[in-house]
Amino acid sequence: MRRREFITLLGGATAAAWPIAARAQQRERMRLVGVLLAHLESDMQGQIAIKTLQESLRTMGWIDGRNVRFAIRWGQGNAARYRSYAAELVALAPDVIFANTSPVVAALQQATQTVPIVFAAVIDPVGAGFVANLARPGGNITGFSLFEYGTSGKWLALLKELAPNVTRVAVLRDPAFAAGIGQLAAIQAVAPSFGMELSPYDVRDHNEVERAVTAFALAPNGGVIVTASPASRDHRGRIIALVARHRLPAVYPFSYYTAAGALISYGPDQLSQFQPAAGYVDRILKGEKPADLPVQAPTKYELVINLKTAKALGIEIPPTLLARADEVIE
Repeated sequence: MRRREFITLLGGATAAAWPIAARAQQRERMRLVGVLLAHLESDMQGQIAIKTLQESLRTMGWIDGRNVRFAIRWGQGNAARYRSYAAELVALAPDVIFANTSPVVAALQQATQTVPIVFAAVIDPVGAGFVANLARPGGNITGFSLFEYGTSGKWLALLKELAPNVTRVAVLRDPAFAAGIGQLAAIQAVAPSFGMELSPYDVRDHNEVERAVTAFALAPNGGVIVTASPASRDHRGRIIALVARHRLPAVYPFSYYTAAGALISYGPDQLSQFQPAAGYVDRILKGEKPADLPVQAPTKYELVINLKTAKALGIEIPPTLLARADEVIE
């Protein structure tokens, strides 16, 4: 073969190969990631969660609009919305759904037994029936648990250390889902050892909570524990203001409460779960199954104290407590 003919043939073969490569790139399948969060859409915690999830996936090569799309729904703390949006997302046939909190995951579990689900911020996923066990979930659901119920008992110990004169405790909890019942049970289990009398109140009805806490504050030696729930999160500003108005020492479950003016909080950083959860979404998009991805627990708990609030309430924080704090808000 002559040199000129060889070059012409080679050039033609190369040119023919380019459309094939281009077509292969164009044929890259667009993936759909459903997202159902319990938050109000206006809640900064929810917006940060979405941003963290999307940016984490971007670093793994999943670019919104190029090879992945997001169908995002906001539950707004409403059980009916959870069920409606769960059915709506499942009907879109997503490759995977990301969700947070037990009530949201429960709604999704009712809607599908096949679409992969990755969760964050779920309390006791085994007890809730979402997974068979932590090491091998066994179904279409896996993710990152928030804390064990035993953590709730530590809130009572913390309140006693913060205010040793407290003998009566108002526990604000949501009895509508298992995690609310479980947290209260853990607090009740340790209350006798601290000589505490508990009064549980349903946090979903703010008017009822306001009347109950106002009446509770009339007697001396009272304190408050706010348990973890979508309702307490969504209404945290009103709850913090109510407790402060009656000058009651109170313990909260997460640092975003203290950032909003609460006195003290102890619990895991919820937002720290969204980045590794994105890793699970990535692995599922690449072919792994939720049944084979172990549920992971938080590795760090944060004690945060708001000294400005303590001063306003006339509460002196014990030096031993200050020394253990991971963060102190001046």
